[in-house]
Amino acid sequence: MWARIKNLFKGFVSLFISGIEKQNPRALIEAEKENLRLQIARFNDSLATHAAFCERLMRQIKNLEAQEKELAAKAAANLKVGNRAAAGQYALQLKTVKEQLDENREQLKAAEETYKKLVKSRDVAVSEAQAKIESLKRMLTEAEMMEAQAELQEMAQGMISSIGGSGDTISRVEEALAERRDKAAGRARVASSTIDTNKVELMEAEQQALADQALTEFASSYGLEMPPAPAQAVPAAEAAPAAPAPPAKDMGPVKE
Repeated sequence: MWARIKNLFKGFVSLFISGIEKQNPRALIEAEKENLRLQIARFNDSLATHAAFCERLMRQIKNLEAQEKELAAKAAANLKVGNRAAAGQYALQLKTVKEQLDENREQLKAAEETYKKLVKSRDVAVSEAQAKIESLKRMLTEAEMMEAQAELQEMAQGMISSIGGSGDTISRVEEALAERRDKAAGRARVASSTIDTNKVELMEAEQQALADQALTEFASSYGLEMPPAPAQAVPAAEAAPAAPAPPAKDMGPVKE
């Protein structure tokens, strides 16, 4: 009973975590990157330990090589002077050193090969992990772009189906503006039809007559000759009497 409840609880927790993971893929990618960094750090620590073992073997080989040279020299020297017992002891020690030296050289060779294989394995694993992470990033970016594009297309489809329908806001505004425009045009037409054109023309003729009179007075004051007025149809009742031409004189006001 308790085992079944435990499995059921684990299943619910797993479903909950899976849902969170699906909603936060970017966080998962960052977690995998951090996990990769930690794994690389642990691997490098182990690799450093193996490299230290290789260095220790190299140091032992150098010491044994020095001992080999020293024992060989001592054995040769004692053999030359006829000291066979001492030469034999040095020769026995030299044999043991050579055996240790050969063994250490074999171990160093195997250790160096193992180190190179470990470095290569690390580099390959890191490259594959980084390639997978970059692929996940590209997939996430493409998914986000496709989701945004789909959302925009859905919004555009909704706008197309909603705009232009009967009773919508834009249609009502358009009808109201058209009604206001037509009403304003009608008012302008009615106002223009009520203007008295005869009165406007009469006022225009009066203004022209006043301007001609002022110009005539100016020319008379300064002794200038008035140029002939252009021929135009003016009613006889509205024509102003022509003023007598003043005598020609220099510029200046006329003294009465």
